[in-house]
Amino acid sequence: MKDSSELERQLSEMLTEGEPEFGDRKERERQNMSPKHEIRIQTQLDPIVAETKKFRRIAKEVDHRYDVYMKKAGLSEKGSDEE
Repeated sequence: MKDSSELERQLSEMLTEGEPEFGDRKERERQNMSPKHEIRIQTQLDPIVAETKKFRRIAKEVDHRYDVYMKKAGLSEKGSDEE
């Protein structure tokens, strides 16, 4: 690890090497603003449910991590193969 005098020298060089570039203030403000509106699209097919059904047809799910999601989607606990 560098000693404190070396670190102080590097810090001093960084602070005295000309003007820092901050870029355009308006552009930075625009990038930091949060959007006022949120766009949501309602679909008939839930891609997570569809993929979970496909995987459950192929293999057994060890940790059952999607069971709660499948219940919320209105399907049985183990995810029925009916479509």
